Amino acid sequence: MGKVSSKVIAGKAKPRGKYPHVKRAGDFLFVSGTSARRADNSIAGAEVDEFGTTHLDIRAQTKAVIENVRDILKSEGAQLEDVVEVTTYLVNMNDFAGYNEVYGEYFGYDGPARTTVAVHQLPHPHLLIEIRAMAYKPEKTK
Repeated sequence: MGKVSSKVIAGKAKPRGKYPHVKRAGDFLFVSGTSARRADNSIAGAEVDEFGTTHLDIRAQTKAVIENVRDILKSEGAQLEDVVEVTTYLVNMNDFAGYNEVYGEYFGYDGPARTTVAVHQLPHPHLLIEIRAMAYKPEKTK
């Protein structure tokens, strides 16, 4: 099967449990569920105004999630073009149009197979979306 390894990426949000950002199993890369959370634990697309009103932006969060996945893949020498499957978790299917719009800026019909499901909640109340991905990036032979 080839090499099996796990990696937590410096400069990315620390996993909220004992799991890696990415796991390589031979020629496949498995990216754990990734959100819009930044390394400082703030969340892209989540703002609280001076009155305490929370504003959540599915487009900003989707962009941040896909770019986090891109950065994680880059740590293994892969890129978004290597992604073969995506599973997206949305807290509210009313956000599907905004998510789908941004997703289309990164992937086309030749992109990964995709499943999108609604979930009751994610690990933080400001998170609207989480994406897990699988990529095919053959191991370098020496």
